[in-house]
Amino acid sequence: MMDDQALLRYSRQIMLPEVDIEGQERLRSSHALIIGAGGLGSPVALYLAAAGVGTITIVDADTVELSNLQRQIAHQQASIGSNKACSAKASMQALNPECHVVALEQHAAGEALEALAASVDVVLDCTDRFSSRYAINAAAHQARVPLVSGAAIRFSGQLAVFDPRDPACPCYACLYPPGDSQDETLSCAESGVMAPLVGLIGCFQAIEAFKLLSGAGKPHQGLSTFEGLSGQWRHFQVPRDPACSVCGCSG
Repeated sequence: MMDDQALLRYSRQIMLPEVDIEGQERLRSSHALIIGAGGLGSPVALYLAAAGVGTITIVDADTVELSNLQRQIAHQQASIGSNKACSAKASMQALNPECHVVALEQHAAGEALEALAASVDVVLDCTDRFSSRYAINAAAHQARVPLVSGAAIRFSGQLAVFDPRDPACPCYACLYPPGDSQDETLSCAESGVMAPLVGLIGCFQAIEAFKLLSGAGKPHQGLSTFEGLSGQWRHFQVPRDPACSVCGCSG
């Protein structure tokens, strides 16, 4: 049960009827996996820690560079040269010491990724490579754990939630079938990105994880895209692909 300090810390959430004490307790007993501690992972990590998610595992093998600081707000000038997962952990625990944070200095792949996905309540894909997204999608689908996917590059971002517990819900491979003509090397390092854009998409990822873990509201459905230069959102319905190699009848 929450003590007086916890009740005060989370009071602005608890007073929301859709959350209440029961929803806050669900957050405190939940475990989120964040893969990637960069531009998207930074706001996700900070907001989920601040909101009171009890355990957060954050995974990233990279180190902080000066060029990251323009958008990766979990890191500071003094973090340069440090592992990103460890740097993000320090920021998260400075914000909320109640949050138990596990920092893994590694790439999430193979059996290790499958084991991580199977041990949590929600997976947040905050990576910037198609190869990583496909692997994370497959692991989340196998574990039957909701996946909150975000992407941002240049002035454009997108958000989707894939929930394998819903038989009508597609997976990432339904949206982007492997082998399609996409540039798998495309990333912020090669193409650039507007700093607040990753914050916007990361915050929406955090909102979806908050809802999934607390039980408040309804999870996002379909694909939403945001164009920063015009300020316009667009929403697309995405059907499940019966022939999908991951979640289809043949998968």
